[in-house]
Amino acid sequence: MHTKYLLLLLTLFTFYTTQAAQVDTLEITSTAMNQKLHAGIVVPDSYKKQKKATYPVLYLLHGYSGDFRDWLTKVPDKSVLTSMADQYQTIIVTPDGGFSSWYLDSPIDKNSRYETFITQELVQVVEAKYRAITAREGRFISGLSMGGHGALYLSTRHPDMYLAAGSMSGALDIASIQGGDLTKSIEALLGPKSQNYGQFIQNSVVNMVPQIKASPVKILFDCGVDDFLIESNRELHRRLVIEKVPHEYIERPGAHTWAYWGNALPYHLLFFQKARQEADKK
Repeated sequence: MHTKYLLLLLTLFTFYTTQAAQVDTLEITSTAMNQKLHAGIVVPDSYKKQKKATYPVLYLLHGYSGDFRDWLTKVPDKSVLTSMADQYQTIIVTPDGGFSSWYLDSPIDKNSRYETFITQELVQVVEAKYRAITAREGRFISGLSMGGHGALYLSTRHPDMYLAAGSMSGALDIASIQGGDLTKSIEALLGPKSQNYGQFIQNSVVNMVPQIKASPVKILFDCGVDDFLIESNRELHRRLVIEKVPHEYIERPGAHTWAYWGNALPYHLLFFQKARQEADKK
């Protein structure tokens, strides 16, 4: 029994020491929305040892009805963010994007200004508190569902901020969403769809191909073949191909599930690493 007890202690010690990435919770005061918001921060294993090193940052957005804890608690493999942070020596930030903000600055609800929060307030706090690379070559953004829309939407509107962007199962055509709570949530931001359809069109990523074409941001998006959002992803891919816009698009087995997103995330980190390596050669 004594030997078995020692082996158990050794196993636990090995597990916890190999999971070296540190997970923090950051509180950010949003002046734009006059409220306090939170973000999860995953810091890679070498951060405390390499006192002068600076690190790239991935801003990883959650989906509709979620919060900043989702990426840390809902993936089947709870260690995926810490292992990715360690493997790619990247700080991963999981910000609060609101229940249904769609990562927009609403023209009618002044308490929903998540574009300003993510692209200005959050970045300023992260780069002040952590040794983050403060140039676009060190910033990445990705997300799932509503967050996939948010990542491509924000990176297209702010191409000077991000080197690369990704989307997993992104809701890339908000104008095509029909009825239900999703449409109501967008109407709360942009006004009734019947009277403000132009706003729905303008704020849909699938209609932002001219801006994407003019942007230097490298993009990757993927979707499961059984996902209810597959057609809007295929449509964006089709339009980008027609306009000869460089991008990577992947379809793989899966639906609108955490199992799919947990599996997709490592491909995004690999894509971002490749983008960094190519930028370093220039």
